[in-house]
Amino acid sequence: MQTAPAPVIVAIDGPSGTGKSSTSKAVAAELGLSYLDTGAQYRAITWWMLSNGIDVEDPAAVAAAAGKPMIVSGTDPALPTISVDGEDASGPIRTQEVTAAVSAVSAVAEVRARITGLQRSIAAEAAEGGPSAEGKGRGIVVEGRDIGSTVLPDADLKIFLTASPEARAARRSGELRGKEGADLAATQAALLKRDTADSSRKTSPLKKADDAVEVDTTELTLEQVVECVVTLVKEKQLAE
Repeated sequence: MQTAPAPVIVAIDGPSGTGKSSTSKAVAAELGLSYLDTGAQYRAITWWMLSNGIDVEDPAAVAAAAGKPMIVSGTDPALPTISVDGEDASGPIRTQEVTAAVSAVSAVAEVRARITGLQRSIAAEAAEGGPSAEGKGRGIVVEGRDIGSTVLPDADLKIFLTASPEARAARRSGELRGKEGADLAATQAALLKRDTADSSRKTSPLKKADDAVEVDTTELTLEQVVECVVTLVKEKQLAE
């Protein structure tokens, strides 16, 4: 009788436009794992701040309100959800207003501590098969910017996705086609601005973990990236 693979926690990090979300969801779906979009959690708390009149440029005000909203993340890769105080926030968190403010909010230490604790709890439940673990204890794919380096430093496998600025901007413009902000040059400038903000913040900056496997997605299709990561996960499971 074949033994089921041990639960696995996979951290996938990288800047915007590298294919993190699409890759993470596809890998989780193929392997029957849970999936967590940590960026959506930061967007959710940012949206709540904006909706409640909190000055997102005032770190003290943001810190004081960091513990107030109730954020719940669904971990089904086929239909990931995010709610704030019981309200579906999947659409509102993707607005340009939230995008422009999320770096400032996520740089506040109290926000990162709150969200990091939530992320670790979700990952632990997924690996152990807890009550909210839709992956039934098989594990989870967690995507973000500081997962392998800070949130889950003991993750079984760490992947860091990269891509050229041009490729990233083209992908993001494609996602935004038909929406405000789809201009290629403006999109690339916005991505580079956020890279600088995320990489230079004092608390949990965007960076590659020392033991992460770097995958350059510039010349790869989504299918090729997914195949690469799935292979790495399976190799890791067989080695356990």
